[in-house]
Amino acid sequence: MRTNQDKTDVGLIGLAVMGENLALNMESKGWHVSVWNRTVPGVEEGVVDRFVGGRGKGKNIQGYTELKDFVESIATPRKIMMMVRAGSAVDQLMEQLFPLLSAGDILIDGGNSNYEDTNRRVKLTEEKGFLFVGSGVSGGEEGALNGASIMPGGSEQAWPEVKPILQSIAAKADDGTPCCQWVGPQGAGHFVKMIHNGIEYGDMQLISEAYWVMKNLLGMSNEEMSAEFARWDEGKLRSYLIEITSQILSHKETKGGYLIDSILDAAGQKGTGKWSVIGAMELGMPLELIATAVFERSLSAEKELRVNASKLLRKAHTPVTYHKEEILKQLASALYASKLVSYSQGFAVLQKASNNFGWNLDLASIARMWRGGCIIRSVFLNDIAAAFEASEKPEHLLLAPFFRNEIASMLEGWKNIVAEATKEELPVPAFASALNYYYSLSSANLPANMIQAQRDYFGAHTFERKDEERGKFFHENWTGHGGTTKSGTYNV
Repeated sequence: MRTNQDKTDVGLIGLAVMGENLALNMESKGWHVSVWNRTVPGVEEGVVDRFVGGRGKGKNIQGYTELKDFVESIATPRKIMMMVRAGSAVDQLMEQLFPLLSAGDILIDGGNSNYEDTNRRVKLTEEKGFLFVGSGVSGGEEGALNGASIMPGGSEQAWPEVKPILQSIAAKADDGTPCCQWVGPQGAGHFVKMIHNGIEYGDMQLISEAYWVMKNLLGMSNEEMSAEFARWDEGKLRSYLIEITSQILSHKETKGGYLIDSILDAAGQKGTGKWSVIGAMELGMPLELIATAVFERSLSAEKELRVNASKLLRKAHTPVTYHKEEILKQLASALYASKLVSYSQGFAVLQKASNNFGWNLDLASIARMWRGGCIIRSVFLNDIAAAFEASEKPEHLLLAPFFRNEIASMLEGWKNIVAEATKEELPVPAFASALNYYYSLSSANLPANMIQAQRDYFGAHTFERKDEERGKFFHENWTGHGGTTKSGTYNV
């Protein structure tokens, strides 16, 4: 029987793109790794052998085809990272693992699981005497191999055991800090990853709208657009997504044409953006820019409908010539300001979740975890962290002095881009959503008094009065022949 000294340091299950790259990352940091992949006859046979004999050849990686042998190969307390598809596959795998584990062993779910599933799995695993970590992992294939942003939460007793491994494979920020810190209990890690992905949806939609304005309002070539995004990547807009957009625009196929021009305009989605919006709605928090990005992906998928509608609904109009340099300057303002709105909405949802669920999330730490490795890494994340660490913490990110000043300097260009694009019938729904959120947030009065009057008129849902204290509700007999019975007051 092998002793702990003869065994591996960590196990990894699931050898798809993320799993095999994480295994290689772990091994490169000095960890001895066991790997296992489920076998589906005729579909996934030989996955382990191909990996161990291929990219893993000659490395400290042990491959197993039997789950029992895999589990027994790992030193206790075992640390087993599962990189499998979110949903029932995780539950099925856990049920297979439970009989093979020892007290104190740790399961790590590194997939894009729903945080509510993680809440349940933490409780179930702890009841069986084990520990569970639900960890968001962002960075794609490159991040998995060279350093990702990792957001672990769940059983806090597991953190000292998994910390050395997870921080070693995480990206490092410019100051050397690992982009991996403990997030909080229950499904906090996966909730933070969910909001990260929602912000990612918003960023991608905003960038696509900027590209569309350049292409259709200014008639810029792919090389000109690539150069402009590269220039933006040297300033306030510096980020991973801006960087790769420049590279995408200049990328040519082997036959010579620009690949971007041959890609169908129908975007896919795997669900985390939708979950972000649902989660925000359940918390009663506005997340409209990200919701707009999710809905625009859904509309983009209706390609045939849009083609038909364009023939029936669009009218020819005379194009206007614009001053390119001025529009580009305004476009950069619109993109930067809208990104700040997207991040501020996301962090507001994180704060509300922290308050509601008792997670005690450290928003500054989360901002710093996103500085390297992850898809939404941006230069202003240091400024976000600083805002949350200030002696007077802002009630809302956009109210922090730095961001108030940034938005003020961008507002005119932002407004002009939305106006000009609208006049030219160019869709910029995310830019417009962000701008309208800013207007609503900065309005002392909104037309919601009319909504409350309507609700009370048809449903006796009551209303508060300006000349009375908050929390005191009234009902009006609007028609003169209604009763005095009123509905209870509550917010979903």
